[in-house]
Amino acid sequence: MSDPHPIDPRLEQAGASDESLLAAHEQMLGRKPEDDAHYRKLPLVLLFVFSGLIFYAGTYLNHFSGRYDGATFNENGAPGQAGGATAPVDPLVQGKKNYDQVCITCHQATGLGIPGVYPPLAGSEWVLGSEERLVRIVLHGLKGPVKVKGVEYGAAAMPVFGKVAGSGYNWSDEKIASVLTYVRQSFGNSASAITPAQVSAIHAKEADRKEWTQDELLRLP
Repeated sequence: MSDPHPIDPRLEQAGASDESLLAAHEQMLGRKPEDDAHYRKLPLVLLFVFSGLIFYAGTYLNHFSGRYDGATFNENGAPGQAGGATAPVDPLVQGKKNYDQVCITCHQATGLGIPGVYPPLAGSEWVLGSEERLVRIVLHGLKGPVKVKGVEYGAAAMPVFGKVAGSGYNWSDEKIASVLTYVRQSFGNSASAITPAQVSAIHAKEADRKEWTQDELLRLP
């Protein structure tokens, strides 16, 4: 019998039959992809490097951001002159800042202290009296009982604030002078300011001595 659909040699024949194409597709669908065929995993060391860079960038921004305060940079402000002298800091302003950071915990915002525990600063003979005694108390600390306005206090010692051995605060002479000036002119007190030069002179004279006692201070001229 003759073929009902004879192949014409003048026509380009199909490369594969429908059955072979379907079989090839099924074979490809059943094959799992090769994980390492066309890409490489990121080396672990690069992951640590990038993590370190991100951490450093965050730390840098936090340190130099100026707390994102709008006053840190004012594009409308007048440009400053390079090398110009900085404005002097008001010792009362700086002293109040220092007081509110540390001293307020014991002596309170009113300067009245805590009865039976921390002596008052308002009207205190130690605050309004000898400047040298007062500087020594803050510079080197005070231990043992102390009588203030007729009441004896001894439950807590005055810590060491100056830049001396055993200090937990390491306040500069300027910082001590400012907080003492604030204390002597606040809470109803009215006394002369304490200068950094006065603190520095006592600092150089007494060096790194231990805490004072009330008796030692009262023996001073």
